[in-house]
Amino acid sequence: MKSIRSRLTVTFIGLIAVILAVIWGVNKWYLEDFYVTKKVQALNGAYEAINSQIEENKDNGISIEDAMRREKDADGNITEGNLQRLIRNFSDSANVSVLIIDNSTEDATVYSTSRDTKFLKDRIDRYIFGWAKAKYTILEENDQYKIQKTYDPQRESMYLESWGFFSDNSTAFIMSAPLSSIGESVRLANQFLLYVGMIAVLIGALVVYLVAKQITMPIYKLSNLSERMSDLDFNAKYESGKHDMEEIQVLGNSMNTLSERLEETISELKSANNQLTKDIEEKTKIDEMRKDFIANVSHELKTPIALIQGYAEGLQEGMGEEKESRDYYCDVIVDEANKMNKMVKQLLTLSSLESGNDKPVMDRFNLTELVRGVVNASKILLEQNEIQVDFDAQTPVYVWADEFKIEQVVTNYLSNAIHHIDGEKKIIIKMLPENGIVRISVFNTGTPIPEDAIPNLWTKFYKVDKARTRAYGGTGIGLSIVKAIMDAHNQQYGVKNWENGVEFWFTLDGSNS
Repeated sequence: MKSIRSRLTVTFIGLIAVILAVIWGVNKWYLEDFYVTKKVQALNGAYEAINSQIEENKDNGISIEDAMRREKDADGNITEGNLQRLIRNFSDSANVSVLIIDNSTEDATVYSTSRDTKFLKDRIDRYIFGWAKAKYTILEENDQYKIQKTYDPQRESMYLESWGFFSDNSTAFIMSAPLSSIGESVRLANQFLLYVGMIAVLIGALVVYLVAKQITMPIYKLSNLSERMSDLDFNAKYESGKHDMEEIQVLGNSMNTLSERLEETISELKSANNQLTKDIEEKTKIDEMRKDFIANVSHELKTPIALIQGYAEGLQEGMGEEKESRDYYCDVIVDEANKMNKMVKQLLTLSSLESGNDKPVMDRFNLTELVRGVVNASKILLEQNEIQVDFDAQTPVYVWADEFKIEQVVTNYLSNAIHHIDGEKKIIIKMLPENGIVRISVFNTGTPIPEDAIPNLWTKFYKVDKARTRAYGGTGIGLSIVKAIMDAHNQQYGVKNWENGVEFWFTLDGSNS
């Protein structure tokens, strides 16, 4: 298995070698062609520029001789004609020798940027009159000039040449650039590249080795840390160095976090062993509660079942021969069945709430409208019992809660107040917003609840006055449902005795957001 250090070193050296090989190959096989292409473009551009200048001078009445003349100004400075300046600038910048022959003059004036004017003049004469013996390859050709690669056997040199006539057909030219030097330049460049590449590989290998060492050292530390963690030794921690890379520091910090969490988890597992005993005790307690629940339900169902059975047997034996008696028996049976049905529904609701399956769906709604709706739904019962309800149904109060479940709470409180009212027979419903909390209270006149009974009011099946509760069909589950709903909303609830009655209350979130 190769180490990271050796992999990085080999990869880097290989990368440098590939790059050098690509550069060397491009230089060897494509650089000369690229050079020739750029020179051809330069020769074409030079022809167009010089030809354009000759035509412009001709239109302005300036002869080639005047355009090529060098003169001294009043200060003694030598000035050049525009054509001469153009040719010289091109020759200097492109390293091209230029020769122009003006055949419009009697002596065929020659203008040259080359030190070997005779050589260029001899070459153009041979080309024009067809005496050339040199080997050449035409690269471009048109009616005015040719561009070709020429090999001169006398000088054993290769040239790139452009020759022909300008558009006036009386001015001949030849532009020549040596190509022999480009091959030598490529060879020297590749040789230099080889030397530089070898030095770069050596220096790069050393640098990569040192960098890889700096990278791998903290990795070895992390490896040692993980081994100690596997032995459940969580005292070892990663300490970052000032030269450690950011990624290594992140990994080291993650290892420290993992070590801490593993230590916490093992500690929690040990605590869980202690908790297991408590859970077993809790299970035993729940079993006892389940038994009590079954006993309470059985007790609550005993009376209605006995009544239903008794009256049903009476009907079966013909005790109610008169229609009124039979109707009474049937009414009792139906009434007791309705009470059992109501109790079963309440038990199902309570079970769903306590198990957490029926979670509140939070929404913002007008509590005033909800309370008004509950009061209107109980209007007939209120009128039958001549009960006066005091409630401000005009001012809107908005809260965040599960509207359906809060309706159950208000309904239970109001029903409880109706069935336990006495004295003035007055019910007062208030909603008091304060600091983002709305306190809702339902007060009814009557006898206060015994203080020792108040803590048990929220317990399932608890009844303060069992006879009275049974008379109106109560099951002792309503306040347990209120408790479960308010616990699910994480809100407060309670009961308070007054001198002339009892007040049940709860709170809701009344914030705007």
